[in-house]
Amino acid sequence: MVEIGYHASHEQHTPRELLAAVRLAELVGFDGVMCSDHLAPWTRAQGQSGFAWSWLGAAMATTSIPFGLVNAPGQRYHPVVVAQAIGTLAQMFPERFWVALGSGEAVNEHVTGDPWPEKPERQRRLRESVDAIRALLDGERVDVDGLVRIHDARVWTRPDEDVPLLGAAVSADTGEWIADWADGLVTVGSDAGQTRDVLDRYRRAGGRGTARLQIHLSLEDTHEAALAAARDQWSQTMAQGVSTWDVENPEDFEAAIVPSDEALERGVLISASAPELVDRIASIARGYDHIYLHQVGRDQAAFLRRCETELLPALRSVL
Repeated sequence: MVEIGYHASHEQHTPRELLAAVRLAELVGFDGVMCSDHLAPWTRAQGQSGFAWSWLGAAMATTSIPFGLVNAPGQRYHPVVVAQAIGTLAQMFPERFWVALGSGEAVNEHVTGDPWPEKPERQRRLRESVDAIRALLDGERVDVDGLVRIHDARVWTRPDEDVPLLGAAVSADTGEWIADWADGLVTVGSDAGQTRDVLDRYRRAGGRGTARLQIHLSLEDTHEAALAAARDQWSQTMAQGVSTWDVENPEDFEAAIVPSDEALERGVLISASAPELVDRIASIARGYDHIYLHQVGRDQAAFLRRCETELLPALRSVL
């Protein structure tokens, strides 16, 4: 059975608001939570970016369901610090925490002042970081002198069980690349062909473990209201001529936006009909073990209550 999770978007809501949202998500029947790990929002209209790791401690202490996040070690986060954070959370909350590791985006990483590498170098840096994190969580002393530098590091507080270190991949090429080291796959998408290609390439390359999919959606009382919510809160989907990975500031995304409802609907499932969304989600999620629903609109409580009565029961009947 596919597990259905809720996505907590730190770019859009204060940490206090998200604490209330994840408690309600558990109450209405979600199986788990995935959260973002940003330093900056995509656009100024989103307006937030709380520190995910401290929030996770509070959120997990006041719920009982599993949590995970996507993290980018190597620039803003030193891999030894990431390993210590993973070890602490997983020691407090056994078998309830996972982390996916990716190569990151400049909007979050440029603040260190270090050069932002091209993707091949970012991938090499990520692999060095993953290997170091895994060794540290295994109790080893680690030295690295490469794209990351680590001197005689140890993590003293470690979990009793292995923590899944998943790989984050948006493209099929990256899905194939992470298969060599990842304990599972996390991707995001609203197009069935794209999500299928990422998963197929990951599995064909020998990728193991669970596959997780985040889906952006806008469910409101009318289609017009759903479009308006997506235009306001997820407008970076309409940016043209820029790379998502290389833009440094929210204002730069905004400057590249070319308003287009067609482009918006390629990146976000927009609807006033829960049954319609169920059919579309089922098509996109085929083959995945976990899905995480991200309502891009501001009113999370209304969405979660609608999930309780409409979306979750219908999804569970078809997934």
